Amino acid sequence: MLWSLRVATIAGTVVRVHVTFVIFLVWIAAGQWRAGGREAALDGVMFILLVFACVLAHEFGHIFAARRYGIRTPDVTLWPIGGVASLERIPQKPSEELIVALAGPAVNVVIAAVLLLILGASFDSTAMDLDNGRASLVARLAATNIFLVLFNLIPAFPMDGGRVLRAVLAMRMGRANATRVAARIGQAAAFVFALAGLFVNPMLIVIGLFVYLAASAEAQHVAFQDGTHELSVREAMVSPIDALSPGATLDEAIDLLIRTSQKEFPVVDAQSRPRGLLTKDAIIRALRDGGPATPVVDVMAVVPSMPQWRPLDAGLIALNQSKAPALCIVDDAGRLVGLLTPENVGEMMLVRSVRPDFRFRRRRVAA
Repeated sequence: MLWSLRVATIAGTVVRVHVTFVIFLVWIAAGQWRAGGREAALDGVMFILLVFACVLAHEFGHIFAARRYGIRTPDVTLWPIGGVASLERIPQKPSEELIVALAGPAVNVVIAAVLLLILGASFDSTAMDLDNGRASLVARLAATNIFLVLFNLIPAFPMDGGRVLRAVLAMRMGRANATRVAARIGQAAAFVFALAGLFVNPMLIVIGLFVYLAASAEAQHVAFQDGTHELSVREAMVSPIDALSPGATLDEAIDLLIRTSQKEFPVVDAQSRPRGLLTKDAIIRALRDGGPATPVVDVMAVVPSMPQWRPLDAGLIALNQSKAPALCIVDDAGRLVGLLTPENVGEMMLVRSVRPDFRFRRRRVAA
């Protein structure tokens, strides 16, 4: 992720810290230093680091629960407003999403319970007041975990409560309709946050804006998935396409670039089986570095291939995981029949947003 620093790898998941989190720590330290000197600054920074350790544990609750259903999590990023675990996909079964959503808050419940046991007989509810300067670090940390549980269970995206609500509703009305209802509730909660921010704390306005945008994005994402789950990659691919042979040079690639509207050019062997892909940017870069006589095989990138009968959902996952500019679509004999790119999928979905029953296989004609 842009502007994030890799700090560790835990159980196969990369842990990143966004630079704004570092700035946030500096801001906390400066404020505490002005209020109480060096000791207060160290205490403030230590408390924030422990809080975010709890947030990270929360995210790994989601990660390990998702892994149970075969869902990997490449990375998790810590922001000043919390953590974001990048799950490869959201569980499709409502029962699975319910477990994954609840796993995070469950970790905070366990942490809070352990800390309260540590406090034992010395437990005093007034000592858990976060504004109480005399409260112990353990008491404030226990209070923070209780707050994290309550806050995350608010039924609004992107909080876990929004996913819990969606999972429960999906058991009765289907995932798409459940998402629409949960998103509307999330947007209503965002307005409440923003309104409260005018009178309580301006930070609630920022949280309200974040919640509103996240709820809207979730609704759009599920609507997109709902519109593609019955389609195959063949119905969304670009075809026919112009291809290059392994013996071609950049000069030939440039000729195709100028004569056609394509931005990606597959390199295929004599049997039309894909060997790689050459993008417009790669052509220009290689032309500057090596000249027009450079063989295309020296600058092409290897990209994934997928049979044309596979679901479009699988193609989109493959594109996302590989970060490739396109996916080579092949027939049963492994011969290239088209390309799947984010651009043409977006164009297809734009048409289907107007005509949901429209099914087609887009054809691109050379200019």
